[in-house]
Amino acid sequence: MSIARTELPPSPAPAVPTREFAGVSRQSRALSLSVRRTIRPFIEAWSYAPTLPWPAALVDRAAFPLVPVAGTHRHRVDLPACRAEFLWAPGAAPPSTSGGLRRIAVLYLHGGAFLCCGLATHRQLVSRVSAATGAPVLAVDYRMLPRHPIRRAVEDGLDGLRWLTTHGYPAERVVIAGDSAGGFLTFAVAHEAVRRGLGRPAGTVALSPLTEIDPGHKLEHPNSHRCALFPRRAVRVLPALVERAERLGGRRCGPVVSPVDLDLADMPPALIQAGSEEMTYVDAELMARRLHLAGVPTELQVWEKQVHVFQAAAGVVPEGRRALDEIGRFVRALR
Repeated sequence: MSIARTELPPSPAPAVPTREFAGVSRQSRALSLSVRRTIRPFIEAWSYAPTLPWPAALVDRAAFPLVPVAGTHRHRVDLPACRAEFLWAPGAAPPSTSGGLRRIAVLYLHGGAFLCCGLATHRQLVSRVSAATGAPVLAVDYRMLPRHPIRRAVEDGLDGLRWLTTHGYPAERVVIAGDSAGGFLTFAVAHEAVRRGLGRPAGTVALSPLTEIDPGHKLEHPNSHRCALFPRRAVRVLPALVERAERLGGRRCGPVVSPVDLDLADMPPALIQAGSEEMTYVDAELMARRLHLAGVPTELQVWEKQVHVFQAAAGVVPEGRRALDEIGRFVRALR
């Protein structure tokens, strides 16, 4: 006698906790138009000859007008293979806090497609992160493409975490944060810290993060035609540059796995922010989904029609200020 078996449909994956922030201010629209007409054409030109000796270092040097929040304290830090900057804005807990374990600190990893930007381009944003979270921030000027593979940047991030640990902030009291390519490094450094036994960070914060080197998902999404900053061609070029840098790094430097492909079960709580029409929205959504499926407390925030890393324009764009307030809320809740 045979028994009929009913095939049940697979259970749908649980939805990622997502908050949508509607509304686009005049300032935000102006910023998007400006980015589309100025920065995007430059990126397009670069994508046709990415191996030329472009003066990427000039990007950071030209950022001197981007001053930090008034009253911000900062000093240089020399890590084993790169420099860093430790700063705290007014209202943030100074590093001289005494008695017991110090409060939370932030380790910040800047964006720039692993190719450009640095301490100067991100000093204003980092100081605003310090003000919003009430925490001091160590910003790492990690090694970049094309001279160094991504693995070196991850090592520099880990050195930054070790520096904080030796200065009174154990890994469990450190939030790792970053934007764009720095979002990739945020998750990679947090994962490596856990894997190497350095400790489980308190949390991760990713602003418009790149989380997958392979451009396939990004190019298949409608946002590849909507993004104000990144042309489709530039997204195709990056993987080749990453692979080239890994080859030049030799056997001592293996490739870094994209965060979406890592075993994420032991990762700390995450806050991920992205604009609804930017290129890396796809990466942000996929990373949030993978973290959620791994059982990691995760919140995805989707901001209507905001440009890539709109938080950096918080001085003029109200949505950027609101997003930083949300980051402050998330970090303060970890204490």
